[in-house]
Amino acid sequence: MAALRKWLLAGLLVLVPLMITIAVINWVVSTLDKTLEILPAEWQPELLIGFYIPGFGVVLALAIVLVIGAATSNFIGNKLVTWWDRLLNRIPVVRSVYSAVKQVSDTLFSEKSNAFREALLVQWPREGVWTVAFLTGKPGSSVSTHLDGEHVSVYVPTTPNPTSGYLMILPKSDCKPLDMSVDEALTYVISMGVITPPQSKPKQTPIEKPPVLKESE
Repeated sequence: MAALRKWLLAGLLVLVPLMITIAVINWVVSTLDKTLEILPAEWQPELLIGFYIPGFGVVLALAIVLVIGAATSNFIGNKLVTWWDRLLNRIPVVRSVYSAVKQVSDTLFSEKSNAFREALLVQWPREGVWTVAFLTGKPGSSVSTHLDGEHVSVYVPTTPNPTSGYLMILPKSDCKPLDMSVDEALTYVISMGVITPPQSKPKQTPIEKPPVLKESE
């Protein structure tokens, strides 16, 4: 019985991650394949080729994103995006949703953004209990005026789903920077602490060689 249990667990350790990975990839591909519906009927790959090949929607979605990115990266594109933002910000109901999503996307995907660039160790939910958090920035002027000293805004993710969490404003002195990347910290959170990031090797100081004594002539 012990051998059967060992084989069962070993098989699950191999199959479960593989099945979950296949299921996630299948969901992503099938979702992006729906972008093919925007093409005319005579341009559908299934009609042109004669059979269905999954993944054409991924290529189309990627091409659309690249074209939009290239179009908005020049001067005229920036003007059009600015005009579009102003238009949406004038619509009462759309304005609140669009502005919030716009600010979050600019914070996450902007090249100049420093959000989620540093992993921290903070005390939460009470003193003496530590958890992993991510630096998101500094509190605004309307909040910082009520605080004494320098504070930072941090995001405390939940596990195993880091997309939900809590926003906390803490004194900067109470946050301890971690010697790990954001990806390593997210892996640590998602795995519920099972997968620990590799420890950084301490830098070894070179050993100074004794000076070579020259023989006196």
